Amino acid sequence: MTHPGPGVMPGLEPPTAPGPAGPEGRGRRDAGSGAARANGAAPAGPVPRAAEGDRAAVPGVQDVLGGAVLQPQLDAFLAAHEDELIAFRRDLHMHPELGYNEHRTTRKLAERLRAAGLDPVILPKGTGLFCDIGPADGTTVALRADIDALPLQDEKEHAPYRSTVPGIAHACGHDVHTVMVLGAGLFLAQQAEAGLLPGRVRLLFQPAEETPGGALDVMAAGGIAGVDRAFALHCDPRIEVGQLGLRSGPITAACDKVYVKVTGPGGHTARPHLTADLVYALAKIVTELPSALSRRVDPRSSLSLVWGRISAGSVANAIPDDGIAEGTVRCLDDDAWHRAPEMMKALLQSVAAAYDVEASLEYVRGVPPTVNEAASVQMFRDAAAQVMDEEGVVPTPQSLGGEDFGWYLESIPGALARLGVRTPGSPGEYDLHRGDFDVDERCIAVGMRVLSATALTALWEGGRPGDTERIEGAALA
Repeated sequence: MTHPGPGVMPGLEPPTAPGPAGPEGRGRRDAGSGAARANGAAPAGPVPRAAEGDRAAVPGVQDVLGGAVLQPQLDAFLAAHEDELIAFRRDLHMHPELGYNEHRTTRKLAERLRAAGLDPVILPKGTGLFCDIGPADGTTVALRADIDALPLQDEKEHAPYRSTVPGIAHACGHDVHTVMVLGAGLFLAQQAEAGLLPGRVRLLFQPAEETPGGALDVMAAGGIAGVDRAFALHCDPRIEVGQLGLRSGPITAACDKVYVKVTGPGGHTARPHLTADLVYALAKIVTELPSALSRRVDPRSSLSLVWGRISAGSVANAIPDDGIAEGTVRCLDDDAWHRAPEMMKALLQSVAAAYDVEASLEYVRGVPPTVNEAASVQMFRDAAAQVMDEEGVVPTPQSLGGEDFGWYLESIPGALARLGVRTPGSPGEYDLHRGDFDVDERCIAVGMRVLSATALTALWEGGRPGDTERIEGAALA
């Protein structure tokens, strides 16, 4: 059943009770107005609304819903700003910047936030920023966007907003993430100015997610100091625009890099018994470590070691004196991820010793698993019920891809959700990290609505600032 949304906080009721809400009061919103288009062309019809009479079929729903208070405000904001947000996204898409080089992107964001009367703080390295909205007392909720692009050629030859920078493209949707958080921030700033924001929202525009490392820079600069919860959306081309993918627990994996170097005395292939057969030893390390490592942890942790590069020797009849293997370790379990380096080091030494070679391990931390807190996922779900109909929320699978939002969730609770960006009925398959990746731009309005409602849901969860008792069902006003 569709979640009916919180009741109305006293003092925030609409001037008149309008009676049963029509399609403007609840259900999925049109995912965009006339300006929103995928690939520069008209979308294949509107994202369907809920039927006008479906509210009456839900027992116990109050005449005035939290969503009915929030929806007209979101509608009015998007009527005035959706074209601007789409234009902002296209501008970023045309001018992508790699991690720690997002100077233009940072400048454009700072200028727009200052124009709204806000005071963004640029990170010490000069790219990325964070910006607070609303009163300092009470709950603080962070909304995070990553702003960097990928070193890929943009292959969308007919898109009017194709990248103008050779070899660099927004092929992971970070431009969309950025503009959705910007739009939510501008809307919430209006709420704060009207005295309707029951706490603080911190916008995090993070550099260098793909590098990775940008999340750690945000944290080092105090970006999550005092934050109670953090939320983020990530584009998902596997699900349709108008849908939100949710999952509690691990949603993306840790991803670390490993470098193994093996050394020995070298020798002639005719006399391997007089030396250490280094290539054979390296082969045993490459084949035995992944299986041995997987047996040291709970299989449900999905700990995996996969090699991507192996190199040793230069001629057929000489046993080399060194060789290397490089790969990645991925894991969905936080405890197993923390234990992985010591386990791998011990296993490596054990195999190397059996073949009289020396082996060294360089283990480079990448990102931890992103583990969604159940309560935060429920906040996403409750918020989505205000701005989408019940078919809009769908389960989403785990991924062994890395996402440095996990660094924030190592310190504070929160959740990452997947936002549908595929045009309904589209025959095309646009995966992430491909030169032809693109989105149905109606997703921008959907994501902005979800982020705004989620921030408000999370802020009201703790009650209004100064209240001595928790407020149940406070309004999303």
